[in-house]
Amino acid sequence: MNRRVFIIVLDSVGIGEMPDAADFGDEGSNTLAAAARSEYFHMPTMRSLGLFNIDGVNCCNGIANPDASYARMAIKSNGKDTTIGHWELSGIVSPRPLPTYPDGFPDEIIDEFSRLTGRKILCNKPYSGTEVIRDYGEEARETGGLIVYTSADSVFQIAANEEDIPIEELYRYCEQARNILKGEHSVGRVIARPYIGDKESGYNRTKNRRDFSIEPPMPTMLDILMNAGLYTIGVGKISDIFAGKGIVKSIKTQGNDDAVAKTIKIADEDFNGLCFVNLVDFDSVYGHRNDVDGYARALSAFDSQLPDLLVKLREEDILIITADHGCDPSTPSTDHSREYVPAIIYGSKILSGINLGTLSTLADIGATVLDYFGVKGDIEGNSILNCINK
Repeated sequence: MNRRVFIIVLDSVGIGEMPDAADFGDEGSNTLAAAARSEYFHMPTMRSLGLFNIDGVNCCNGIANPDASYARMAIKSNGKDTTIGHWELSGIVSPRPLPTYPDGFPDEIIDEFSRLTGRKILCNKPYSGTEVIRDYGEEARETGGLIVYTSADSVFQIAANEEDIPIEELYRYCEQARNILKGEHSVGRVIARPYIGDKESGYNRTKNRRDFSIEPPMPTMLDILMNAGLYTIGVGKISDIFAGKGIVKSIKTQGNDDAVAKTIKIADEDFNGLCFVNLVDFDSVYGHRNDVDGYARALSAFDSQLPDLLVKLREEDILIITADHGCDPSTPSTDHSREYVPAIIYGSKILSGINLGTLSTLADIGATVLDYFGVKGDIEGNSILNCINK
C-alpha cells in the first residue's frame, strides 16, 4: 500500500518569541496571538487538531482530547527567513546566517548587474515592496531602469512593470543576478517582483512573483526521498525555495486558496511519497504589510478548507502542518520574526492528543518523514515517529 505524507507550511505563522528573539530585534513577537486578537480569527479545525494545546500558545483555549499529536519547535539555525526555515524542516541546520545588506548591495554587484542587463539600477536599499514601486515606479518607466531592493532578509529583489518589461525578461534578469551573487554574496533568494499600473492609477504587484534560490549546501529530505524512488511534489514556491532540487513534480499556485485547493486535488491521486506545500500569502500579503485583520482572515480561510483535505486522507497517510518562522503583523517591524513554530501531526496511524513539548529543531520533521518511509539519510534532526505511531 502506498504511503503519503503531506507537509503544509503556513509561511510565517510563528507561535511566540524564542529565547533569543531580542538578539534578532524580535522581542515580544507572537504572530498567531496577533492574528487571534482580530474579530476575523476563527480556527475550529486547527483547534480540534491541537493547535491551541501547544506549549506556550495561550491566545485561545485548547481542548481536552485533540485529534492530532502536536509540538512546539525551535529554530536551531542562525536565521529567520523562508530559505533557512524550509532547509531546516528538510534536515539542514544553518550555523551562519545568509548575507544581508542593510546599506544596500556593494557597487561591484550593482555595476555588474547593470552591465549585464543594460539597464539603470534604481533604489538599492532596504525598502517595503509596496512602497518601493510607489516611490520608484515613475522613474523606472521614464528611464527603463530596474528597481533593486532588499529587506532584513537575505534577498535581492527586482521589481519591474510587466507593461514595460515582459515577465520572461524579468526572470532572465533574475537568473543573471543569481549568477552574480555567489561566494560571500550568496543571498538566499533573488526574487522577481513584477507589478502593473502607473502613477495616476497606482501600482499593484502581480501574482507572477518567482524566487531564484541558492541551492541547498547538502542533500535534503527531498533529495533523499527522490533518490530512493519516492515521488516528491512541491506545491507553491517549494521548488523555488530548493532551487528545483529533490522535486519530481512542481505545481505553481496563485495564492493560499489555490494552493490548498490543488493539495486537496492531489489527495485524490495515487502516489508513494511526499507532497510539500507552502502557503505564502500569510507572509507576503499580510505579515510584511502589517495587516492583522487580513492575516486573521487568511488563517480562517485555511481552516475552513482544511476539512476537505482531512476527509481525503487514507489509512497510510500522515498530515503535518507547520511553519518556517514568524512575521508578527502587529509589531512596528515589517520583517520576519524569530519565533517558535507549531507542529501538528495527524493520521490514522498517528496517536491523538500526544504533547511532544518543545522540539529542539525543525529538522525533526525531515527525520520523521524519512523514518516513516523507511529511508536512511544523513540529515540533522531526530525522528519522533516512535513517540506518536500507533
